[in-house]
Amino acid sequence: MARTKSQNMDFSAGLTLFLLVTVLLLLVFSHIAADMILMAAMGVLIVSKVLTPTEALAGFSNPGVITIAAFYVIAAGLKETGAVRWIGQLLLGSPESEKRALSRVILPSALLSAFMNNTAVVAMFIPAVQDWARRIRIPVSKLLLPLSYAAILGGTCTLIGTSTNLVVDGLLQAKTGVALGMFDLAWVGVPVLLIAGGLIVVLAPLVLPDRKGVVEQLESAREYVVELLVSPGGPIVGKTVAQAGLRQLTYGYLVDIKRRGQLLTAVSPDVELEANDVLVFIGAPESAHELRGVRGLVPPHGDLGKLDIAVQERCLVEAVVGPEFFGLDQTIRESRFRSRFRAAILSVCRQGHRLDGKIGDIRLQMGDTLLMEASDDFVSQYRSRRDFLLVSALNESTPPDFDKAPVAIGTLLLMVLASAAGLVSILEASIIAAGMMLASRCVSVSRARRNVDLSVLIVIASSFALGAAMVKTGNARLIAEGLLFSDAITPWQALILMYLITVLVTELITNNAAAVLMFPVAMSLAEQLGVSYMPFVIAIMFAASASFITPLGYQTNLMVYGPGGYRFTDYARLGIPLSITAGVVSLILIPLIWPF
Repeated sequence: MARTKSQNMDFSAGLTLFLLVTVLLLLVFSHIAADMILMAAMGVLIVSKVLTPTEALAGFSNPGVITIAAFYVIAAGLKETGAVRWIGQLLLGSPESEKRALSRVILPSALLSAFMNNTAVVAMFIPAVQDWARRIRIPVSKLLLPLSYAAILGGTCTLIGTSTNLVVDGLLQAKTGVALGMFDLAWVGVPVLLIAGGLIVVLAPLVLPDRKGVVEQLESAREYVVELLVSPGGPIVGKTVAQAGLRQLTYGYLVDIKRRGQLLTAVSPDVELEANDVLVFIGAPESAHELRGVRGLVPPHGDLGKLDIAVQERCLVEAVVGPEFFGLDQTIRESRFRSRFRAAILSVCRQGHRLDGKIGDIRLQMGDTLLMEASDDFVSQYRSRRDFLLVSALNESTPPDFDKAPVAIGTLLLMVLASAAGLVSILEASIIAAGMMLASRCVSVSRARRNVDLSVLIVIASSFALGAAMVKTGNARLIAEGLLFSDAITPWQALILMYLITVLVTELITNNAAAVLMFPVAMSLAEQLGVSYMPFVIAIMFAASASFITPLGYQTNLMVYGPGGYRFTDYARLGIPLSITAGVVSLILIPLIWPF
């Protein structure tokens, strides 16, 4: 009997470890949605009886997860009332230099991120910073990545500043019954913010590129390429360019003609048009509407003609391809983009450059900026989906209700004060604040529901199952024993090792999943060293949030990828010194505040 139980444990441990490695590989290298990967892993753990259903589903009732859900509603109230935009405009001002501009960006974003979800802060600041950068004539690429980093740093200053802190606090409560206070993390978070923020102000002007972002790209993309086919038997076959009315266009001009495999450039107004000629125009978006008014011109692949949307119900939409877009690395034709989204792509920009050639042959990549023609409800339908980032975020259609901004700000302040004073728990304070936002009509129920990101909540709650399996099967203890490769290793050295591993995992997968997976290892490590677990738990909080080197580890880094016109390597230039600085400061202060 004992041997059978031992064999079962060996099987469970092996399966859990295999599942963990598989999940990590899929999160890093596949385009499968993270929530689907982790839900599937949770299902395997239940079916294989590694975990009971109650153990596997415990994450969905964790206080940290419920608190995050409530914070989505609170953030929606602040957004809909324009409270964050008003505060941002108040603090941005008119700086006289690039370094002062960076300070003006870092201060409000870090301050707001300390008291609300930093993802929401960055989402609301991006259009404001874009407009502001244009006005003060500073490249937006110099400001948006510092905006993301400042929001991450600000989120580490309080327990509610980032979902990672709430998740780890929830795990800590479930494991030990210990709960952190609202400002306990400030003893480390504030010094890290001040020192790392100063480093951003000094280094960002030197290492960040002077590159066009989404706004500037779209302004140049408004001179985008439009290809139209001369329809056989149409009224313009045999006519010259001038006779067909294609010489004096209001919004664009004819640059080339593709004819029987040859390219005719510098087209003369006297050139006669032939059937099946492909005419290449460059112009503003309005030229697409203008050219469709010319009888005898049709889209080469018929995408616009095949849209089952009345012309008067169409609009131009700007969107950035997100990390979970289903057709990454496929051509637009292979992805069946038009039929899936009921939208026709007019132009694609990548890293500040307009992509020429046949639209259908372009392979879409994360961060690509699309100019599309779609139905006028496309924005509301896909703004909260994960396929796209910042869908028409440059032209927000719903005006904020500024009259209720004081109510929203007051609700947030009451929540913070009540929680900090110990009158109620953070979970209770967030639920009450979310209810007040709805009751005061700072946000409608429908908009609040749309702002709750279920995929993020599912990722966090599902990843709890993997963490529980790591503890139950003994894998967490084995990994902790592996980290203690020498009997002479000190608690401080173990803390450094734990921090570095968590940073590495965070850069590869999401910060919340990294925190959940590393938490049981940290607890086992502290137990085997015979020291307090608190320094290791706090280190996980800071390390899981310290994602500066790649755009993948933190949602805010990915959100500024397209709008700032960044490339993958741009993150490492500023992120590596920033990550080292934040790590050194954190590892010095954590053992001082929470001794071993």
